[in-house]
Amino acid sequence: MKHERHITLGIETSCDETAVAILADGRDILSNVISSQIDIHRAYGGVVPEIASRHHLQNMNPVFETALAEAGIDLHDVDEIGVAAGPGLAGALLMGTAFAKAVALAAGKPLVAVHHIQAHIMAGLIERPDIEPPFVSLVVSGGHTHLIAVEGYNRFRILGQTRDDAAGEAFDKVARVLGLEYPGGPAIDKAARKGDPAAVHFKRVYLEKGSLDFSFSGIKTAAVNHVHAERQRGRAVNVSDVAASFQAAAVDVLVDKALMALSQAGSDVLVLAGGVASNSLLRENLKAACTAAGVDLCIPSPVLCTDNAAMVACAAYHKQRLGLYSDLYLDVWPRLSIETDLDLLDARAKAG
Repeated sequence: MKHERHITLGIETSCDETAVAILADGRDILSNVISSQIDIHRAYGGVVPEIASRHHLQNMNPVFETALAEAGIDLHDVDEIGVAAGPGLAGALLMGTAFAKAVALAAGKPLVAVHHIQAHIMAGLIERPDIEPPFVSLVVSGGHTHLIAVEGYNRFRILGQTRDDAAGEAFDKVARVLGLEYPGGPAIDKAARKGDPAAVHFKRVYLEKGSLDFSFSGIKTAAVNHVHAERQRGRAVNVSDVAASFQAAAVDVLVDKALMALSQAGSDVLVLAGGVASNSLLRENLKAACTAAGVDLCIPSPVLCTDNAAMVACAAYHKQRLGLYSDLYLDVWPRLSIETDLDLLDARAKAG
């Protein structure tokens, strides 16, 4: 029997998480199943693309079946299938899109191509049904750091972005030199709780006056050089102090730039998104700053900050409401600006 509510199935394989989720009416999570490969890639200190693709292939079917079972629905109850088609690792994206296309063909369901970073932004709307565009989003992850004006459910405009390292990338590199385990972001956060954020001064980089762009290469290099210099002098490195000091400097810039973006955009709603949105200091300081400024801050639960398929399903739900479907010619786009319309790229690929 057909569900009365609108059911969207989402598939996410952009990096090393194999995820399938089912949402009702774009907001109500019926299931959100994630198979993580963190333990597999930890031995290499980072994600190995070929290994990630191989495990997506192994995990896809059981994750898919578990998501349907947990949601208590049949595939025939699903209204459309959303899948992340970029940006991300090419092989990993191919695993997800190939599976999505096979299911869509077999079940006769429409296919919706989803931009991975746009999906991260949509994750905030799952738990806050009162928030709708327009608003500003701060997206902070291992590969991306952006300030985005969300002008509609499929209209995104970059206000500022990193000119070099993403914040999450800087966290990972500093964690590595400190000897912390992979993934580096959570490890830095954990170590920092025992450290003094004022122990080492790291310069806050704001670039030109009024700029909403970021630069984390300098602070990353300063932290790495500090650690190397201390060791060369025969001094013990206080890992917690360095972690806390580095984290405080990075978070200060993220918070300050986010408030600047809100002012420039004339918005009083901020949605935090991306894997680094789970960082405890960023969440705490952003809450304090937004409360003082009278800004409505939306921070998703940690499970919705990291890569997951609920966010893909949410984005797909809103795209299908605009009539933006894909077809079995869908390609993957490993490098893709958040401002780029996936549907136009897909049409261009078919024409070419």
